[in-house]
Amino acid sequence: MIFRSATKEYLPITGMAEFNKLSAQLVFGADSPAMKENRVTTVQCLAGCGSLRTGADFLAKHYHQHTVYLSQPTYGNHPNFFLAAGLTLKTYRYYDPLTRGLDFQGMLDDLGSAPSGAIVLFQACSHNPTGVDPTLHQWEQIRQLVRSKGLLPFFDNAYQGIVSGSLDMDAQSVRMFVTDGGECLVAHSYSKMMGLYGERVGALSIVCKTADVAERVESQLKLVIRPMYSNPPIHGAAIVTAILKDREMFDEWTVELKAMIDRIIHLRKQLYNALRDRGTPGDWSHIMKQVGMYTFSGLNAEQVAFMTKEYHIYMSSDGRINMAGLSAKTVPYLADAIHSAVTGINL
Repeated sequence: MIFRSATKEYLPITGMAEFNKLSAQLVFGADSPAMKENRVTTVQCLAGCGSLRTGADFLAKHYHQHTVYLSQPTYGNHPNFFLAAGLTLKTYRYYDPLTRGLDFQGMLDDLGSAPSGAIVLFQACSHNPTGVDPTLHQWEQIRQLVRSKGLLPFFDNAYQGIVSGSLDMDAQSVRMFVTDGGECLVAHSYSKMMGLYGERVGALSIVCKTADVAERVESQLKLVIRPMYSNPPIHGAAIVTAILKDREMFDEWTVELKAMIDRIIHLRKQLYNALRDRGTPGDWSHIMKQVGMYTFSGLNAEQVAFMTKEYHIYMSSDGRINMAGLSAKTVPYLADAIHSAVTGINL
């Protein structure tokens, strides 16, 4: 009933104003000093990918440094956004295959050697593909290094709420960089957190040092967006806006979001226990330690190919498992396949 009377006229270049305001509040917090001081400009974009590409094009045109550092590994489409904008790519160490956790010292060393002003892409939470996130204490150390080196942080915030079930908790990494008064960019997506994949709903926020700069940045973002896609679609943004501004619907959504995350956490425990019960060689505790939608299993390409051929289980060759795609019924079958791939013994 909410959407029957919704207009289908074009939105402005920057999108739906109410959607932009509510989206910024969701990421930065309603009490964010940066928002109160009008230092944040937010534009509606085509989901997370469109937000990243818009941000990349803006930086290519208006930022003095054209080098972007990406985590190794990272989401497969990340390099494309920045290469298409004409930026230069470098990587920083992130995942340690030996511990199947974070190579924190390697990360600090690589960022510490980056040139002043370099752009650094971070994933705010639920790192894709590894499922490995820094702790809040580690994020604070990263923030101090980034600010001391004069680096520009660009956050891909595609999974807010997908790690802990708390929208505020999963936004802490971003908020650390906003409360210190420095600049940053945030690409935000509603694909996973609201399941609106096909609606292509997202936003790009740029936090500036002053309100005057924010106003000028918005003007330049319009010039980036206009020849790219002119203006964003209305329907998905109307859905998001209706939920975010209605307390009853917002509460219902957050309860469902928490239930979804609790299910994923339970599946992690179930898969770990299943491998342990089968005596599968190796330490599988990383399944429990990693967070969010993904588990970087540690399986190699040969083992993944074996599971595809013998068990008809399909995953990316790097061994990434989308935990949300599992169920209590399919976990035992997956555990059998992993055991067979590791041991060469069919169960």
